[in-house]
Amino acid sequence: MSGRRMNSLRWVAAATMLLAAGTPAFGAGFGIFEQGTKAMGMAGAFTAQADDPSALWHNAGGLAFVNQSAASAGATWIHSTKADFQGGAPFPGSGATAEQKALSEFPPHLYYVAPINAIWKWGIGVNTPFGLTTQWKNENQFAGRFLSTKAALQAFDVNPTIGWQITPNFGLGFGALARFSKVELNRHVAGQNPFTFSTVDIAKVHLTSDFDRAYGWNVGLLHKVNPSFSWGLSYRSAITVDYQGDARFTQISTGNAQLDAAVRAQLPIGVNLPIKTSIDFPDMASLGIAFSVTPNLLIEVDANRTGWSSFEKVVINGRSAQASAVFNATNTTIPEEWDDANNYRLGVRLGPANGSQLRFGYVYDETPQVEESVSPLLPDANRNGLTVGFGTNAPGFNWDVALMYLKFDKRTRNSTRPHEPIYHGTYDTTAWLLGITLGWR
Repeated sequence: MSGRRMNSLRWVAAATMLLAAGTPAFGAGFGIFEQGTKAMGMAGAFTAQADDPSALWHNAGGLAFVNQSAASAGATWIHSTKADFQGGAPFPGSGATAEQKALSEFPPHLYYVAPINAIWKWGIGVNTPFGLTTQWKNENQFAGRFLSTKAALQAFDVNPTIGWQITPNFGLGFGALARFSKVELNRHVAGQNPFTFSTVDIAKVHLTSDFDRAYGWNVGLLHKVNPSFSWGLSYRSAITVDYQGDARFTQISTGNAQLDAAVRAQLPIGVNLPIKTSIDFPDMASLGIAFSVTPNLLIEVDANRTGWSSFEKVVINGRSAQASAVFNATNTTIPEEWDDANNYRLGVRLGPANGSQLRFGYVYDETPQVEESVSPLLPDANRNGLTVGFGTNAPGFNWDVALMYLKFDKRTRNSTRPHEPIYHGTYDTTAWLLGITLGWR
């Protein structure tokens, strides 16, 4: 194999890691809004209520109205029941099909709130605002394996917060955010067999980062205008996490001893290559309005806007001379050009404020992902969600349970940026979410 051809493999490897480094954290599908089961039963329409410990996530202004200590802990089971791909022209073609492995994740949430005095309150929360995994079945035959076979993101926030009850009806909350996050990415590397001029798998690339951290802040206000009407605002800042980790190449035998020897001579097989990259997690603003039609019927409408447009490009760098030489990434960028996105939530609560409650909700969630960025790494789409929930809200032990059906619109990619690999087709995804929270007050 010529030195020129093997040099092109380095460029393929560099492009592989650059493409994989930034995308998996982003898209509404990788933002997890379900951080409290009571709110989940109302499709997350909770900004103008914020009357349980999950106020630390939904609206810190709700903390100002806490008059006794309370704690809650729970998790949301996220399970995909359908995640299919149908290929399109010119590649991989209409005959190509693929399926993701069933997603089964349990992002947790944990909160504690308490009064300091009649005016000042405090709380601390731990939750998982981003995460999940995409992993494709039969990776050795998967047509998109040179783009991604697995992308996984872990992220959790620690959120100490102070609440200030300015008047009996108006409260503010201020919090600090510490985000801890880790990324794992896998894909195959392609080469050209110089004897047959066919494309062959020559290696797998595995990238994993350390648990790195960064900091941000949040603020919220809640105004209970009267017993029948309240409104709230919440804002969580953008956070950029800088990751350090390693990339490792594992050789795949081509069955040709001469070709395999050339690959070993040119690629750093079995060596940990130190690299670094970053993810710009977006900011988020929420506005909610709640009406008590009767003492046993409350309706809330929320609008949320997430600043995904901050995710314009990805840069990856080697942290050693060898890594920089292999990935050639010192001045290399990949455009993403995502858009800001909105979601709209409607929630209904049946039952008294302090007692057993039946809840319903609907959410329409826009995708921020432009067509040219849709890929096996993250195939995102607009989605519609329906929820139902039940719970208790009384002194002592209480519990909440909620179920969400989440249907993604079919998403087709027919457009590719210049100089990027073509992988066209249609993605079709459906998921169910089950949330459970236990609380004490």
